[in-house]
Amino acid sequence: MKSKEPAYYKLPITNWPESERPREKLMKLGPFKLTDTELLAILMRSGSGGISALGAAREIVQKSGGLSKLAQMDYNDILNLDVKGLGKTKAVTIAAALQLARRLQSEIAVSPDKIIRSSDEVAQIYGPKMRDLKKEIFMVLLLASNNKLIKDTVVSEGILNASVITPREVFREAVLAMAGAVILIHNHPSGNLEPSSEDIQLTKKMVEVGKAMQVPVLDHIIIAGNGYTSLADRGLI
Repeated sequence: MKSKEPAYYKLPITNWPESERPREKLMKLGPFKLTDTELLAILMRSGSGGISALGAAREIVQKSGGLSKLAQMDYNDILNLDVKGLGKTKAVTIAAALQLARRLQSEIAVSPDKIIRSSDEVAQIYGPKMRDLKKEIFMVLLLASNNKLIKDTVVSEGILNASVITPREVFREAVLAMAGAVILIHNHPSGNLEPSSEDIQLTKKMVEVGKAMQVPVLDHIIIAGNGYTSLADRGLI
């Protein structure tokens, strides 16, 4: 049998017992004592139209399909949940918080003078940044001769094809940065981890050019959902 919610749940949070207000609970007990809904309610700040911030937060979690699904949404997706009390400002706040969480995951994985030793390390850094994107992004990681990460650069955004991604675009930044090697990386918004025939064809083309320019392509990594595929690990490079 479903438990009955306290009557004060229907009131503005400022009228709740202080010990039950999400902000006060966090300050007193710490964030680990709060539910996902309570943490989201803090971002909401206040309710609207007869619904409390906690009520709106609960509906956001329900309509999005859970926190993991919500984390994949952008501003428009959040706004289109059509939750009472969720306007543009609150949708922007939630979208910004989710983006900060993604960036934090990446920052934890990368450090100054980061040496790239495996495809798994690349996925740890770029997976959080790229796995929830709605469009395909093709990036090139520029490495020094000792595999230290110099920087990354976006070559293409949108539908990827060989006519758009040319060796000139891929290796131009590598030459300017005097990179010793490069790693190709792009995402599959569909969540499909399998490289397409065009992915493989493009990789082989870049590997050939890299050999000629003495800037080897060490890997081509595909980010999809919470996983990744390394063409080098599969023996395709």
